[in-house]
Amino acid sequence: MAYVIAEPCVDVHDRGCVDECPVDCIFDGVRKSYIRPDACVDCGACEPVCPVTAIFHEEQLPPEWDTYRRIEREFFEMAETGGLPERACDAGPLDLDHPEIARVPAA
Repeated sequence: MAYVIAEPCVDVHDRGCVDECPVDCIFDGVRKSYIRPDACVDCGACEPVCPVTAIFHEEQLPPEWDTYRRIEREFFEMAETGGLPERACDAGPLDLDHPEIARVPAA
């Protein structure tokens, strides 16, 4: 299980969730952040600090944002992210997003 960052995060780079994550598994893309599902320890520390209520446990993801569960997983399966370090702080901000995020209308 893992937490998922959904659409309310698109174009919001508050990064409070990054500061709270004890395992440093939240990577910062161009338009949204992504939680690495295989590294998330399911602690939930990120959820209450999100100012736009964009972080949900994957089992509690609202139906309108269900595609973000897939987007989160696919992001870390993309060829461009294949060589990412284990920890987000070692990667720094990324110059890419999942292709579907580019189609989300700007806020």
